[in-house]
This record gives sequence, C-alpha cells and structure tokens, in this order.
Amino acid sequence: MTQTRWLDETEAAAWRAFLFTAHLLERRIEEQLKTEAGLTHPQYEILVRLSDEPDRRLRMTQLAREVVVTKSALTYQITQLEKAGLVERATCPSDDRGVLAVLTDDGMRCLERTAPGHVDVVREFLIDQLTPDELRTMTQALLKAQAVLRD
Repeated sequence: MTQTRWLDETEAAAWRAFLFTAHLLERRIEEQLKTEAGLTHPQYEILVRLSDEPDRRLRMTQLAREVVVTKSALTYQITQLEKAGLVERATCPSDDRGVLAVLTDDGMRCLERTAPGHVDVVREFLIDQLTPDELRTMTQALLKAQAVLRD
C-alpha cells in the first residue's frame, strides 16, 4: 500500500486558493447569466460551443466531451434549451443513431446579447487582475493538469 503524500503548506495554500477562487468566480458568472438571460453556466457553454461550429451543430457525444458533462446531464441541459427555443435536436445525416444539437437563430441572438456581460465578469474578476506573465503561467499550469485529467 502506498503512503499518502499530504499537501505541504505551500501546496495546500495553492489548492485552497484555486478552489475558493473557482467557486467565487462561478457564483458571479451564474448570477450574471441568470439575470441577463435566465441561463445556467453549463447552458451558456453549450451555446458557445455550438456557435463555434461552422454550421452551429455538433453531435451530442462530442458536445458532452467539450463541455465536460455526462451524456445524461447534457441531455437534460439540451432539453431545457430546447424548451426555451435556443437549441434543437436533429438526426445526424451520416449516422441515424447519432443526434445533433443545433443552435437556433434565437439561441444565437441570446448568446450575442449575453456574451458581453459574461466577458465583463470574467475580465473584471480574473483576467484584469493578472499580469500577462501571470496569465501565461496560469494557462500553462492549468493545461498541464487538464492533459492529465483528460487521459
């Protein structure tokens, strides 16, 4: 049996700072999105991912991977977005079993209205608080952790 390597003071401080900051930022983002568009953060991320696609559509399995949610959680979010008229489902032309999530024109307009406020929150509470060097370091560190987590 391996011995647990407990966090030292520096490591624990880094972990707590990351965790607390992530929670606080997530809360601010949720407040902004709920107030401006009645969206949750996962719903907003779905709209963003779909808007990034040339035809504003993506297979549900790929979309779940990109927004880092389970297929059932994505299905729930897509159902909510469908009810709001922001997304619709379509059959994949190359595979009858595949389902596509498609961003509607109303969904695109909602995203265009909501994105400036979202960027303002991210910029005010994170991006503008860091120097360019700190941003590069943060990006490198988080991408390193992300690569391990995605394996």
